[in-house]
Amino acid sequence: MKQDLIIAVDVGTSSLKVGLIGPDLDVLHCADHPYPVSYPGAGCAEQDPRDWWRALRLALGKLSDSCPDLRARAAGMVIASQMCGVVAVDREGQPIRPCMIWLDKRAAAIAREVMGGFPKLFGYGLFKLMASIRLTNGAPSLNGMDPPAKMLWLKRHEPEVYARAWKLLDVKDWLLLRATGQAVTTADLANVTWMMDTRKGREGWSGTLVERFGLKRELLPDIVEGTASPGGLTATAAAELGLPAGLPVFAGAGDVCAAAIGSGAVEDGELHISLGTSSWISGFYPGRRLSASEGYATILSPFGNRPLLIATQESAGSCLDWLDSMMGSEPEPPQSGLTPPLFLPWLAGERVPVDDNRLRGAFLGLSLQHGRASLRQAVIEGVALNTRWAWQSVARQKGTKHAHLLRAVGGGALNATLCQALADCLGVDIAVARDPRNAGVRGAAAIAAAALGWRASVWEAARSFDRSSETVYRPAAARQAYFDGRFRLFHDAYKRNAPWFRDAFETSTDD
Repeated sequence: MKQDLIIAVDVGTSSLKVGLIGPDLDVLHCADHPYPVSYPGAGCAEQDPRDWWRALRLALGKLSDSCPDLRARAAGMVIASQMCGVVAVDREGQPIRPCMIWLDKRAAAIAREVMGGFPKLFGYGLFKLMASIRLTNGAPSLNGMDPPAKMLWLKRHEPEVYARAWKLLDVKDWLLLRATGQAVTTADLANVTWMMDTRKGREGWSGTLVERFGLKRELLPDIVEGTASPGGLTATAAAELGLPAGLPVFAGAGDVCAAAIGSGAVEDGELHISLGTSSWISGFYPGRRLSASEGYATILSPFGNRPLLIATQESAGSCLDWLDSMMGSEPEPPQSGLTPPLFLPWLAGERVPVDDNRLRGAFLGLSLQHGRASLRQAVIEGVALNTRWAWQSVARQKGTKHAHLLRAVGGGALNATLCQALADCLGVDIAVARDPRNAGVRGAAAIAAAALGWRASVWEAARSFDRSSETVYRPAAARQAYFDGRFRLFHDAYKRNAPWFRDAFETSTDD
């Protein structure tokens, strides 16, 4: 039987999705399985890595029901995943403790301490910032989400775990280790540790930066191309997953890079937005880009080290999920003639354009007349306004193309009200593909297609995606004027409330 199916795995914050993709790169079958996030303390967010493996096994079981000959038809497996997690494993590859995922900000004070100093610029010690930018084109976030601060937290607060650790891996890297027995990473994940030298011709782990953080180089996995296969499925992994031993497993990419490829927006300067639990504006550029004052930069993609700009915001779909958990998701008629309150969407702090884990969410201007429909509209507008805050900077970057059109992917892109609000607020057309939730799966499949020789390159694979069924949301002039006024209020609300949030954070015993 012909091996004509790619198994593409997309590991998100709340669930793992597996797609079966044929040679035309259409998603033929898809299945997912959820898992929990644990919040064991202030600023903490953890997941059990074994939950990801269990979800992979169960999702593949569902797909085997839909495609009984999957085992025989599988050509290869590829993994994309959430980024900025830290999984400490022993020499057998077993997790020593739960993974500190990207939402975990407990190490913020350590990040500010390690990257601080005099004179100070943008919250960083000037000379440390300059050295980090020269080598990596950026610096660790001061909000504590990036891996080095988490690794240092383990070293200081759980020294027995740190001493036992054989490797400190990101989410995708642990799944690759579990599947193949090999500990490797890709350039995108290595770059966001800010311990990788990204200068042209010198790409690789920087001994200087590893030493600066007081960590050990041997704890870090080797860096490989996303199209490389560190090995085939081990006999044990194959038996658990119901797949053939030796099936090629490709190194893949982090979720940002996979979504960028899956969006099809892969020309230099062409942007897309991903709307999931968090959100980001991203696109490939011909060279490095950096906004140190606003907390975003290009990182290396795992395909020839092509630069990929990432401007990440911490809360998007999570704001709507939070509201639903409080009030339910049953629709209500809009409250016509009543302006909704202003919502500040910083439920998990913020990254871009302000790097501050101490910011918090709020409704401003509530009245007795406001009901559930008004609050829902406020949350949608708050996400759109926050996106505009980052977008207005990214859109000005040298070489940005198609600034009038933004492709949207992720589960949030299924929300027509949100997409229209983004179009009105940003003043650009928002284009949504038929299956925006599968962008990560499609991007991962493009990686495997290039590795298997189905396409000449990852970029050719991305360009071949069908865009004929896109839905385009166009801005309405009257709503643009409305959002212009709301954005002025939004920005003023940040300036007035940020000092209060920071004071409250520092004095609170709960946060």
